[in-house]
Amino acid sequence: MTVAYVDTISGISGDMSLGALVSAGVPLDVVISELQKLKVQGFEIQGSHIERNGIVATKIDVVTDGHGHAHRHLNDISRIIDQSGLSPRVKETSKRIFWEVAVGEAKVHATSPERVHFHEVGALDSLVDIVGVAICLEHLAIDAVYSSPVKVGRSGFVKAQHGTIPVPTPATMEILKGYPVVLTDIDAELTTPTGAAIIKALSRGVLAMEQITVRSIGYGAGTRELPTVPNLLRVIVGTVEAKAERDEVIVVETNIDDMNPELYPYVVERLLAAGALDAFLTPVVMKKGRPGIVITALAEPLTVQAVTATLFRETSTIGIRMAPASRQKLERRQHSASTSLGEVRVKIIVRDGKELATPEFEDCRRIALEKNLPLPEVYATIRRELEHS
Repeated sequence: MTVAYVDTISGISGDMSLGALVSAGVPLDVVISELQKLKVQGFEIQGSHIERNGIVATKIDVVTDGHGHAHRHLNDISRIIDQSGLSPRVKETSKRIFWEVAVGEAKVHATSPERVHFHEVGALDSLVDIVGVAICLEHLAIDAVYSSPVKVGRSGFVKAQHGTIPVPTPATMEILKGYPVVLTDIDAELTTPTGAAIIKALSRGVLAMEQITVRSIGYGAGTRELPTVPNLLRVIVGTVEAKAERDEVIVVETNIDDMNPELYPYVVERLLAAGALDAFLTPVVMKKGRPGIVITALAEPLTVQAVTATLFRETSTIGIRMAPASRQKLERRQHSASTSLGEVRVKIIVRDGKELATPEFEDCRRIALEKNLPLPEVYATIRRELEHS
């Protein structure tokens, strides 16, 4: 799959991100042409090449006529994006970045994301930076974004709408919660809320650079000169071979031929409750032609004792087999999604660089019962909405 690796040499901001992606191979004319689909006036994009510590980088400046710096809410920004002629992917990417900014600002100001006044981020130049980044990612056909740990300044102050605030800014740190961060000794705002939101909204995490087969490299320049490091953001575009995750498990098995079959579903439930990763039943023919059941559970090393204890307690077995096994797993994660039928948990797997979303069966079952709808119809409706979201 094609990836963009964001190397935060000296932090990240919106204009540095846009400059690095243009430097990596996106013609500036393409960005300007696509941004005109926003149907907003009063800005001009200027690109130039400047040198930082002997490295030539692209510097992007958004020049406005002074009328674009309105205080906007999230709904105002979403409306501008939704009513534009941009592609669905660019719209969705742009709104994800703005959402992360809104969540961070809302936490700092003790309000909701919808009520946040975006101030600087709602300004026209920031709108251009964020949407411009989304345009570049689509133009480069990026399947996934990864990054280095995000570098931030460790001291100093910066002037903002609400007055002088410390570096790293509160919004930046809120946005980067849960993401690897490096506190440098540089007395400057290295990472802005917009830059932090680009990483938080788009990055799948930290990636070792040696895993990438490099296709192109771009450098985006920040405005100021820094005393100890070049004020640059590097974006490496290349391909990464999708690798299945591996882990080690213990296969726990026992043969049963003298138990009431009604008890087996309960045994499986108790094994899963004890920490088994999976549990299942296999019918077999045992010695002397007697029908039997093999109960199999997959357990992690830390839970294998609880799983075996459950088998001894809940079945008639007097002996259990255990054997180590290796597993290969596709990348997966789970999140909650809003659909026309209600909130559902969604399992997302990544195969060949593509994300495949599947609603959780139990949530579909619950909705079918609550709304008195056929379960296949509920499942199909939710799958269709997930595909077009």
